[in-house]
Amino acid sequence: MAPLGVARAFMRNSSPKASDGGFHSSLIQGAKDPNCQAAIDLEKRRTRSDGEGHVEDPVFGNEEGAAIHYRTMEWWHAGILMLAETISLGVLALPQSVATLGLVPGLLLIFFLGISATYTGYIIGQFKQAFPQVQSFADAGELIAGPIGREVMAVSQMLILVFIMAAHVLSFSIAMNVLTEHSLCSVWFGFFGLIFCFMLGLPRTMKMVSHLSIISCLSIITAVTVAMVAVGISKPDIGAVLAVQPDVSFVKGLGPVMNIILAFAGHIGFFSFCSELKRPKDFTKSLVFTQTTSSTFYLLISAVIYYYAGPHVASPALGSASPVVAKVAFGLALPTIIIAGVVNGSIACKYLYVRMWRGTNVIHQNSLKSVGSWVGICAGLWTLSWIIAEAIPSFNLLLGLISALFCSWFSYGIPGGLWIYMNKGKWFCTRQKTCLFFLNCGVICLGTVMCALGLYSSGTALHTGAAGTPFSCANNYTPGSVAES
Repeated sequence: MAPLGVARAFMRNSSPKASDGGFHSSLIQGAKDPNCQAAIDLEKRRTRSDGEGHVEDPVFGNEEGAAIHYRTMEWWHAGILMLAETISLGVLALPQSVATLGLVPGLLLIFFLGISATYTGYIIGQFKQAFPQVQSFADAGELIAGPIGREVMAVSQMLILVFIMAAHVLSFSIAMNVLTEHSLCSVWFGFFGLIFCFMLGLPRTMKMVSHLSIISCLSIITAVTVAMVAVGISKPDIGAVLAVQPDVSFVKGLGPVMNIILAFAGHIGFFSFCSELKRPKDFTKSLVFTQTTSSTFYLLISAVIYYYAGPHVASPALGSASPVVAKVAFGLALPTIIIAGVVNGSIACKYLYVRMWRGTNVIHQNSLKSVGSWVGICAGLWTLSWIIAEAIPSFNLLLGLISALFCSWFSYGIPGGLWIYMNKGKWFCTRQKTCLFFLNCGVICLGTVMCALGLYSSGTALHTGAAGTPFSCANNYTPGSVAES
């Protein structure tokens, strides 16, 4: 498949001696232009680090003799983390998104955005190698725009992470309503989800969280596969598919597009994962593994479930099966509903924790100060996520709001800006650099358009009262279908 072709291309280019999408490309030709020589010399100096970790780490400091070590992950640890973060809630809305848009535009959008997300993720990995001190988008913002850039990016990345955490708390509440047939107030189910996520998010290293992520990946793949097979057996509306859905209003079509964007929204954690790799250069392997697996899975389940369920496909997609199978699928999905939320929660908590104690030995200790501050940060962020989940109790609207506000920027727009900064002074040195410059300008424009249109769609839904009743005890499991909307 095409994603595999892209994967092979990126693997061939992982050597710093090869073209890597613009970072090391065309140095020989560029050297002929005296106007580019100074920029090329700067690039060589800043990429001298081999990523082996033999010198003091610019993020976590000297870990020799420390009680807690952070740079301990192999590439597959990061790959599993990224996969658990990527294939989680977003996949549950994809079949209905395809049903709303039509089979052809829906699958093409998944493919195109998957390729785009792979490229922008690759830029993030190269930016981390060029500037090892970057642990988050906030650090990148400070590097580019000083303290103002740091604070703007810090607030933005914390908001997206807390909103994603809220989506997982909400999904836990929905799953429990399905499993127990609404035996308890939905607010209490959300609170229990908060407790589970908080407890599992207490480990401080990503390597520990990666072990949980294996369970998360198996969980969501098994749950969606069970639902897909069950729908294929029952055939509720087999073959009732349209290549292109006619008469889709502008606002109605934007929501599904935002949900597809969310399915590739793992970029917010890429800097954090890369910072805890033993060899940051191995990030490319993790990225290829994640994007190839997720894109293939998305295309498969979207096409199959839509083909058999027809226009009545539900969102979350697990609701497209019979009531009994839906219960089984939601039960199997519980680990990923919790653990994928824990992954995003760990990224958010780690940013605040590192920012609080950066340059000290506290992050490497098991003292009351270090453990207490970590627990306090985790408790505060998960409580905030629960409040947001109860304030916006609509699954699709919450996903669309997240995509519009943040995912369009962190997965698409901002990485284009990182490339432009990373190649400053070399934009027009060669024909290839010139093409890449305009490509990344296009990536920035793509993120801008996604954000503007998504905000319009979500704002319209909020204005019409589609968000539901805040802090309601009512059953929040109401899977909608395209035919009903």
